[in-house]
Amino acid sequence: MKKIILIITVALASVSCQQDKIAFVDNTKLLNEYQEKIDIEAKYKTIFEAFGKKRDSITQAFQVEAQAFQEEAQKLSQNAAQEKYQSLMQKSQTVQQQIQGEEQQLAMESQGEIDSLLKKVKEFVVDYGKTNGYTFILGKNDAGSVMYGESSKDITDQVLKALNDKYKK
Repeated sequence: MKKIILIITVALASVSCQQDKIAFVDNTKLLNEYQEKIDIEAKYKTIFEAFGKKRDSITQAFQVEAQAFQEEAQKLSQNAAQEKYQSLMQKSQTVQQQIQGEEQQLAMESQGEIDSLLKKVKEFVVDYGKTNGYTFILGKNDAGSVMYGESSKDITDQVLKALNDKYKK
């Protein structure tokens, strides 16, 4: 009987000594300081700036054309002016649709790369957790999934360094 109690006590003691390894990652910091995300944002900033310049030049060229039409319309017959005006409006709609299409395409490409990056980061954190023996890695964010975490349990910097090191390779 004493042996059974001793075995149970030892078993309970060993089970209670096995603690889950839990940590958290600040999602906002992890993403904002991840070099690949910084590179993607810089790439699309350049692309969107170039697109903005292109859009502005097309708009400006159309405004010049519209102004020239206004001056010319006074010299044309009402029917000719009406036809030219309708042609100009069709051109305006075509240009606007083209610009909107390009803008939507860029936005979709940008969002696709960000979505792919988020998936990659999540997979990396899972692998990091398995490799380093974590039972749980929680995500801290503004929505409050982790309201408080002891700073010794914050592994954001370690994960960020490992993620950036992997990206550099």
